[in-house]
Amino acid sequence: METSTVTFSSSSSPPPSPSPSPSRPQAAPADLDAISLGRLSGNLERLLDPTFFNCTDADVVLATGGDDAVVGVHRCILAARSNFFLAHFSSLTADPAAGEKPRLVLTELVPGGRHIGRDAIVPVLGYLYTGLLKPPPQGAAVCVDDQCSHQACRPAIDFVVESTYAASGFKIPELVSLFQRRLSDFVNRALVVVEDIVPIVLVASTCQLTDLLSQCIQRVAHSSVDSRYLEKELPDETFAKVMELRQYLSPRESDEFILGPEHAKKVRKIHKALDCDDVDLANLLLEESGITLDGALAIHHAAAYCEPKVLAQILKLKSASDSANVNLKNGSGYTPLHMACMRREPQIILSLTEKGASVQEKTRDGRDALTICKRLTREKDCNSKLEKGKERSKAYLCIDILEQEIKRTSFVLERQLSDEVSVAMPLLADNFHTRLLTLENRVAFARIFFPSEAKLVMRIAQADSTQEFAGLSSANFSKLKDVNLNETPIMQSNRLRERLDALMKTVELGRKYFPHCSDVLDKFLIEESTDLFFLESGTAEDQHTRRMRFSELKDEVNKAFNKDKAAIGSSSTSSSSLPRADGKVRHGNKKARPSRQHQ
Repeated sequence: METSTVTFSSSSSPPPSPSPSPSRPQAAPADLDAISLGRLSGNLERLLDPTFFNCTDADVVLATGGDDAVVGVHRCILAARSNFFLAHFSSLTADPAAGEKPRLVLTELVPGGRHIGRDAIVPVLGYLYTGLLKPPPQGAAVCVDDQCSHQACRPAIDFVVESTYAASGFKIPELVSLFQRRLSDFVNRALVVVEDIVPIVLVASTCQLTDLLSQCIQRVAHSSVDSRYLEKELPDETFAKVMELRQYLSPRESDEFILGPEHAKKVRKIHKALDCDDVDLANLLLEESGITLDGALAIHHAAAYCEPKVLAQILKLKSASDSANVNLKNGSGYTPLHMACMRREPQIILSLTEKGASVQEKTRDGRDALTICKRLTREKDCNSKLEKGKERSKAYLCIDILEQEIKRTSFVLERQLSDEVSVAMPLLADNFHTRLLTLENRVAFARIFFPSEAKLVMRIAQADSTQEFAGLSSANFSKLKDVNLNETPIMQSNRLRERLDALMKTVELGRKYFPHCSDVLDKFLIEESTDLFFLESGTAEDQHTRRMRFSELKDEVNKAFNKDKAAIGSSSTSSSSLPRADGKVRHGNKKARPSRQHQ
């Protein structure tokens, strides 16, 4: 029998014992119960640890996808602790002989189940196992902004929101009450931006938390957030209540009365055309109505809700080239770049910065684009271990792009950058085909070692929409001279020129936003060993020597990858204090109606 090592003490000395041997202090029954329950909870908690002995007999399937999409559980424990799991596990069947386990798919059983992530569901399940609610995992409820207190940033709100969906779906009223109080505290905080209250509105509506929903409606109605944004993000019934309360509080400040009902109707038609990816129709509506892109806030709308290709097409319209202001602020004080950062879509952010969007513009509460992006991003998403050749998260790429743009605009080195590109790359060689092949090889290597970055800059430069003639092997060089009987020499020349221009733009963007990786490629691409055609030629000894050199290239690229990653963290604290450039800098170059749920 195990002997307790817990000792007890008293403030006063015990009376002398008549027996010559001292008596052992005895623990009170309540204390023994607490010790036993604590040990039991600790032992049961280990069952949810994936590194512990795996004896799970059922799976809870999340909507997140990937390796973390399945959480192994024990039916006997959950069924004994929860009527919800008892009812669902009783109705599930599986074939143990075939190695199958009963599976509960959250999206099919729990309202709002598609929003629940692993970091939120494990503590809720742990409560059913142990009776104790553990704090969130490290990095799951804090953002990457060093200037944030992390008391009410978006990751902290999202964690409680996801936990509320899980607790409500699993019918755990005490946890629902606890999480509801925490969400109410978030709503009452003055520093919480109204856009961060939207997910609270959605969970309150989905889980029927009426008091919390009423509190949110009051806070949103008193804010200056643009009504078009609220119409997109909120459920119809909730949006109607917000607008009704707004009209009661300050009827003259409604967008409908400032612009006129007819104007608002035309703008809605333009936005609907953009939602359908029909830029031609949107342009026709703009011309017929006499409304400009700025007047319709079309760039704001596309940056917030449309596919990246739609925004790219809008920015190419003649009206956009002549008069559109990519730094225009809407009624909430947001520029299109601010909207793109709230969405964390790197391709849209890059398109806007290339068109001249300023990263120095601030919202009414003093946030710039980088701050918005950082406070929406979990520390866990940016600090997770990155493997060479694996795609990075969109949030990481957004922060990376904004960091590089801040550096670039602060020092205004565009002219020097162009000179550096011309020296570092043999772009002006006499032979047109040689230049094209050299660029093809460079971009191909970038796609191997930096797939996320290469894919992003190729889309912006439209290199992915032109025909690729040669890859890494010089054996494909003959494809450049293949004759197409349906293609005139002029057509062929134009096609080759388009490809060359797209690849040159790709290289330029890569050097601008991912400089360390580009410098390493510049260093090695002038060497013979970087062409796979040469790796497979010559004697066995020559091939071995060249492959060793190729391995060195991969090591250098990996170091550059880590260097670019480290540069983000080192510059994050100083970027907020960078001076704003006074001079005007010249820059280079469906989503249908979103779901009424929290993203």
